[in-house]
Amino acid sequence: MIEQMRVDRSAPTLRELTLEKLRDAIAQGFYRPGDRLIERTLCDQLGVSRTVVREVLRHLETEGLVETVAHSGPIVARLDPEQVQEIYEIRALLESEAARACAEHATPALVKQLREIRKEIEDAFDQTDFRRVLTYTERFYEAMFAGAHKPMMHQVVKSLNGRINQLRSVTISSPGRGADSNREMNKLLTAIAKKDGDAAAAASLEHVRRTASIAMAALAGQVSEQKSA
Repeated sequence: MIEQMRVDRSAPTLRELTLEKLRDAIAQGFYRPGDRLIERTLCDQLGVSRTVVREVLRHLETEGLVETVAHSGPIVARLDPEQVQEIYEIRALLESEAARACAEHATPALVKQLREIRKEIEDAFDQTDFRRVLTYTERFYEAMFAGAHKPMMHQVVKSLNGRINQLRSVTISSPGRGADSNREMNKLLTAIAKKDGDAAAAASLEHVRRTASIAMAALAGQVSEQKSA
């Protein structure tokens, strides 16, 4: 009887599936900053109850992807320039240290895994499949932090993943970004393969700072458009 009652934790719940769908929709720009998130519409689009939608919206609010506006209800959180800058500062600090540690602990198996992920990302860029770029970029960093033996650092980064992917969806779709991103990340991978911690940290910083400059420029353009509208 006890075995029959045991919950299958490997199977995602309806709430988890809905959370993933709505998070992805925001990250990929289907819902843009400032868009209202109307519960009834979301219920119809996602095919779930209002209770599930409300739980998911509350969770996304804790991730910083949703905010509640008086008399309007939940909306997609607007990207605040100061917060965006701080996100990239956190990424620069943690990812560069993880890159250094990953290089110092690199094994042939880890390098092979990272190279395989990089091939998927390059192919996704070639196909302009930005959703796949996001998916495999996340996997690259998961593998890098695991290889660095920095689980707590990774937890901090993961807590920001919703907003990080929202920003990535802006940067990876910018003209010419695919080639530049591939060059920057392959430079990082080469340093890891050579077990050169200093070069890996420097390559990681270069990548994050370049990405930050693209995101901030795009954000400034959006603010300018809103003021002129």
